[in-house]
Formats: sequence, structure tokens, C-alpha cells
Amino acid sequence: MTTSAAFAGHDVTLPLGAPTSVGSLPHTDRMAAIRFVLERTPELPAAPTVPAVEPLEQMIPQAAWGTQGVAVADDGTISIPDPSLVDPAAPLADRELTGRPFTTWRLFLDQVAGRQDPIKLQLTCPLTLGLTLVAAGLGPEQAFAVAATAVATRAGDLLALADAKAPGVPRVLVFDEPGLVGGLRPDLLLGADSVIDLLSGALAAVEGQALTGVHCCGPTDWRLVLQAGPQLLSLPVGADVTGSAGALGAFLERGGWVAWGAVSTDGPLGEQPSRSWRQLSSQWCELVQSGCDPVLLRRQALVTPVCGLALHDEAQAEHVFA
Repeated sequence: MTTSAAFAGHDVTLPLGAPTSVGSLPHTDRMAAIRFVLERTPELPAAPTVPAVEPLEQMIPQAAWGTQGVAVADDGTISIPDPSLVDPAAPLADRELTGRPFTTWRLFLDQVAGRQDPIKLQLTCPLTLGLTLVAAGLGPEQAFAVAATAVATRAGDLLALADAKAPGVPRVLVFDEPGLVGGLRPDLLLGADSVIDLLSGALAAVEGQALTGVHCCGPTDWRLVLQAGPQLLSLPVGADVTGSAGALGAFLERGGWVAWGAVSTDGPLGEQPSRSWRQLSSQWCELVQSGCDPVLLRRQALVTPVCGLALHDEAQAEHVFA
């Protein structure tokens, strides 16, 4: 069963309850990773990254690649030799995404050309990139300005690449924001309004070109995330979302979708999916008791692992997807 979601003139038909993934895989062969997501999640395959093959496919080097004044080492580490050379107004390099961080993306898009069903793409959000640049030596104002520009540009470039390699294929574009785990912590260096502006700026950069979402792999202030205006929310089951039931209920009533991270990536799974199902069902029951519409919760839902699987092995990844 499918249902149609229309946002800002862009129609994407999402498969109700379909499984999808969160990006990284442990495979040591790019084509094997691509076949894996196409076979295991055929209704909504997510473009994989394979850091075991290419460390530059990790989320931070992918995001920082091509930024003037930011050095990206072969192992994916980031450094800033001279902060004065980092300029938010400087053009981003490698606009065609021909560099090493994007090889698997390009191959994936080649393989999905001609699909009528949607695909899922994912890239780093500006808060996480900005925090990395601060840690590398930039001042916060400069770091977040650079990150906002880099992410907005890269998102547009990724969708342009999708247009060229897989024209007409509907797409979901999710911004990954692990920097928000824990909510508005003092080390974020930004207040709520600034965080919302960063997130909403990334989403607005591709408005009308994809169904857009935000993924956060742990508890956060979900009301704040929803204020940024995503059309899909990707979150782990049990990540303190019940406290934001009112905001989530309104989001669902506006047609928003939730990708539920129902399959653990950091704990025991068991041989059958019953444990994961019980946890998801319990989460839904809590939300219904807090005022969410039970029909919308189920009708506008996808299922995912909690996080990417790059730190697992291929057998574990197979078990998670199964």
C-alpha cells in the first residue's frame, strides 16, 4: 500500500510502513552495498556510503569536501591550517561531485535510473558540520556561516546529480544532524532560534525538489526540529519523543511522515523481529495516550535501523535488515 505526499509542488509517493536505511554500510565492495539496499529495501532504497572502502565517504569529510581553507585528509579527518582563508562567501569546489567522497552515490544513482518508486538520499546537516569546524579552530560565527553555505550548496549539487543520472526518479532527502543529540546543550554555542535557522535554511535550499527530512540518532528537542519545517522526521524509537507528542501530532496532521528507528544498532536483536515490534507498538501507544492520532501514526510511517551500520560487519548488517 502506498500513499501520496505532496510538498511545495513536489509529489512523492511513499510506501506505507516500508523499510529503509540510514546510509552507511560495512561492505567492502561498493556494488555489493548497492545491491544489498536494492534487494533488502526495494520500496525505498537509501543511497549507501561505504567508509570501509573510502574513509572520505564518512559524513563529515563528505560535507567539508571542497570548502576553501578546510583540509580533508585521506583518513577523513578535518583540519584548518589558516582560519583566515576560510570564507563563507567562497565558492564550493567539486560542484559536479566527481571526487572520492561521492563515488558510491554516483554508482547508486546509475543503478536506480528509470525507477518510478522513490529513493532516499542523506547528507550532513549544518549544525554538525559547524561544530566540527569549531573544533578544528574556527570561531563559531564563521564556522556556522561556512557550514550553512556548504550544506545548502552540496544539497543542491546532490539533487542536480540525481537529475542528471536518474531523471524523474522521486527522492527523499534527509539531513543527518547527530550534533543535536541531547538537545540545546551549552556546547552547541547557539540558541534555539539560531539552530532552527540553520536547519530551516538547509531544508529551504531544496524546497520543491525533494521530500525533505531531518534525522537525529538520539533524544533531542523534537519540537525545535519540527519548527524548522521538515516533511519527514527520522528518529529512534524511545528517543524521548512522547514529551513532544503535541508537536508531533500537529506535524502528522499536516501530512508529515516519521521514519521510526525501530531496529537497534547498538544492542541485542534476537532472532525474530518481535522485540523491535513491541518497542515500536509501545511507543505508538504512549503517543496515542498523549493525543496523537493512531491512524496517522501508522499511515505515515516508515521503519529504519536506528543509525548507519558502518561500524558493524556484513553479517550484522544482514541481520538488522532482515
